[in-house]
Amino acid sequence: MIAQAGDAPWALVTGGTRGIGLSIAQALVTTGYEVVVAARHAVSVPAPLRFMSVDITDTQAVRHAISTLPRIDLLVNNAGLAGANTPDDPDDALWAQILATNLTAAWVCSSAALKRLPDGSGRIINIASILGLRAVPDQPAYCAAKHGLIGLTRSMALHAAARGITVNAICPGWVETEMSAARFEVLGITREQAGAGIPIGRMSTPQEIANLVVFLAGAGAASITGQALVVDGGSSTAA
Repeated sequence: MIAQAGDAPWALVTGGTRGIGLSIAQALVTTGYEVVVAARHAVSVPAPLRFMSVDITDTQAVRHAISTLPRIDLLVNNAGLAGANTPDDPDDALWAQILATNLTAAWVCSSAALKRLPDGSGRIINIASILGLRAVPDQPAYCAAKHGLIGLTRSMALHAAARGITVNAICPGWVETEMSAARFEVLGITREQAGAGIPIGRMSTPQEIANLVVFLAGAGAASITGQALVVDGGSSTAA
């Protein structure tokens, strides 16, 4: 049961039960937000976070869930899914699942949230990827979804600009998460090897991504919108 709204701003973070999403949720709490984290499977989350069970690929369920929130000031579309599906060995089901999770769900959540975000201070922040700006050969679905998410960010930013609502994307490179660890296994590399290939000599931390979310959510970022902000330790610059 979600408590009634008070004076504090409210944030919804999808995929907020672990990794980058959990760090974002916890960072927002420290800045005064009431935070609801959404995920498909019910899990316990540390107080004072609130948990909402919803399948973000279920359009009607998402719209209903957002309508039940006491208020919403910030939406963080963080939930993501990766996987390999090359044209030589296509997996149409995986393609559809990756697009539904990474792109369509962000559209559905954002369109529902826009109806309730406050003029002048509402925020939408999409967690994209550097693979939304470049590509790798074995993840066409993930690359397509993240490229699409950046395009969606820019379009919605223009749509919401007249209301003073900002929409931005963050594009992480390697981050210390379970998803990255799974990718290392596929690539046959170690965490240390991945970090050594980054100009600053290490991967980013979930907290660093969370810090940028907090900044973009604040009044100091009110004129930053439609941007894809890269956090990759200099990798894309060196490339």
